[in-house]
Amino acid sequence: MSTQSDPAASGPATPPPPVFSVDAFIPPEMAVKAENVGVKKATMGWRNTFALAVLAGAFIALGAIFSTTATAGAAGQMPYGSIRLTAGLAFCLGLILVVVAGAELFTGNNLIVMAWADRQLPFSKVLRNWAIVYAGNFAGSIATVVMMIFTLQYTFGGGAVGLNALNIANAKCSLGFVQAFALGVMCNALVCLAVWLCFSARSTTDKILSIIFPITAFVAAGFEHSIANMYFIPIGLLIKATAAPEFWTAIGKTAADYGNLTWANFFIANLLPVTIGNIIGGAVMVGLVYWFIYIRKGLTKPS
Repeated sequence: MSTQSDPAASGPATPPPPVFSVDAFIPPEMAVKAENVGVKKATMGWRNTFALAVLAGAFIALGAIFSTTATAGAAGQMPYGSIRLTAGLAFCLGLILVVVAGAELFTGNNLIVMAWADRQLPFSKVLRNWAIVYAGNFAGSIATVVMMIFTLQYTFGGGAVGLNALNIANAKCSLGFVQAFALGVMCNALVCLAVWLCFSARSTTDKILSIIFPITAFVAAGFEHSIANMYFIPIGLLIKATAAPEFWTAIGKTAADYGNLTWANFFIANLLPVTIGNIIGGAVMVGLVYWFIYIRKGLTKPS
């Protein structure tokens, strides 16, 4: 008589454990992940959304502070391209903090349109998220500007930091409307590509490496980011309005040398066209393009 047990009598077989992989997610999987993240962002309570948006505004401002300080005094000492490369590498701090620490950034949230295009959200939810996040980003940026004025950090290096901040802000307020719009389009195409690449990541290191090159590229190229400009321009405006006479003497300039640096130019000549351009660059050129390629009706989504 056989002593072997009957496999059928021993119950269902135990399924094998799931296979763990360190391979990056492939683009179709990234698209599904982006859509799911978009739904979560758009349905989050407004209090948490606003608080996380304030953090993102402050985080991007920290990147702007690092970038301004790292390039202070470099004009005439380094080639233009090297200065811009340094500025871009330093600015990466901002998006790294947003992605890794967790925060809500208006420009990155333009990718929520992928969930709307797939009919997972009404467009009103997308607009609600954008409005709350934009307001929170502005609040976080301006709060950081005010704090930085109290630190007098702009007087460091014999006023070199403040001079750099003034020159950056004045240049941004001197752009034409169409130019600012086009620079905004190009900027957020790169920012949203950085966020898109992060959807492939399985580790913090993956995310950081995904961020560095696109963000460095947009800053080095001189493209315009609406949330970054919520720090770059107001810090220049407040330095212009509050700096002591000794500061102006140290840098060899006067407030009159920055005639284009006004609140009206901040909002109308820069922030308005750059914001519109950012939406086109992020929502249309990245979000809707990848929705069309990987998610649109009739395509089979990866599980």
